[in-house]
Amino acid sequence: MALDIYINYNGNCRNAVEFYAQVFGTESPQILTYGEIPPDPEHPISEEDKNLIMHTRLNINGSNIMFSDVPPGMPFTQGNNITLVIGSGMSIDEIHSIFTQLKEGGTVEMDLQETFWSKCYGSVIDKFGIGWQLSYNEQL
Repeated sequence: MALDIYINYNGNCRNAVEFYAQVFGTESPQILTYGEIPPDPEHPISEEDKNLIMHTRLNINGSNIMFSDVPPGMPFTQGNNITLVIGSGMSIDEIHSIFTQLKEGGTVEMDLQETFWSKCYGSVIDKFGIGWQLSYNEQL
C-alpha cells in the first residue's frame, strides 16, 4: 500500500509542475486539463478555466506527487491545499473500510463512487483536519 501526496494550486499548477520537473530532473509530466474531462451539464467549465490543470503527476525519487488547480468554483486556502492519497494495491473492500473509519467525526467531501478515472473514489477530511483521497487503482 503506497501513500501519495496531492497538492492543489490556485491557477498556477502548470508553472509549479514544470518548475519541479526541472528541479528534480523528471520526465515531462502528462497533463490533463479541465477542458479534456467529460462534460457535465451540472458543472459547466468556462472557456477561461478549460486550460487549468485537472491532474498531473511527477515521480520524485520514487514518490508520486500529484498536482492540480483547485476545481473552478471551489475555494482555495493556502496551507490546506495538500491531501494524502491512498489506494495503490488495495481492494475496493479495503478502501470502503478505511473510508468508513476516516469519516467518523470528519467531513465527507465526496462520498465513495465510481468516476471516469476510478471504479471507487472518495475524499474526506478526518476528525483531525487531514484531507484524504481514496482511489481504487486497478492493477493492469
